[in-house]
Amino acid sequence: MFANSRPVSSEQVGAHERLVTLLERHRRAVFRKPLASYSVMAFEQAMQAWRGAGEPALILDAGCGVGESTLHLATRYPDHFVVGVDQSAHRLQRGKDWWRDPWPENFIWIRADLVDFWRQLALAQVPLARHYILYPNPWPKLGQLARRWHGHAVFPTVAALGGVLECRSNWSVYIEEFAFALQLLNGRTPVIELWRPSSPITPFERKYLASGHALHRCVDSGV
Repeated sequence: MFANSRPVSSEQVGAHERLVTLLERHRRAVFRKPLASYSVMAFEQAMQAWRGAGEPALILDAGCGVGESTLHLATRYPDHFVVGVDQSAHRLQRGKDWWRDPWPENFIWIRADLVDFWRQLALAQVPLARHYILYPNPWPKLGQLARRWHGHAVFPTVAALGGVLECRSNWSVYIEEFAFALQLLNGRTPVIELWRPSSPITPFERKYLASGHALHRCVDSGV
């Protein structure tokens, strides 16, 4: 059934006690993992498409899945260019017959390692106007902190990319940690709020709402 998603289950009820230590370690460390060749080619493809559109304000839809959120964002911000990135070619290539609105032209979907894509944006000093991380895998077990984006070694790079950064989740702890990590790295206090969209923009958002989950979001204005 559609509305059958279970709420996130975790022993953790507040921010992880190791989060500060992990963030400080990542902030001091140099990221040495080589970039995957397919990610390098994908980044260049995305940049060519963006430049071909005249280099308008850039939006990154990080971990876009089947790409529904990319289409919604491109429609909502017609004067921007939206890059949707996902590592799964299967998800990106899946049929889009669920999209009933006019097809926007100001976007591109890219298959790439998201960690590599973030790093390449930073290396190329490409500014973001808006940046979305929508319903990432929560990795809710206590030992999985480093798998959450705000516990990953790439997060200081993510936090430094600029623009309005928004993360949504159906697990309040994830959003609490995400906001805390941003504040520690950038010195700004993001907005945390319950989120009740009038129109869902991802399949997960739609399913969680239909399943009665509380949704949460963190928004960092970037200034």
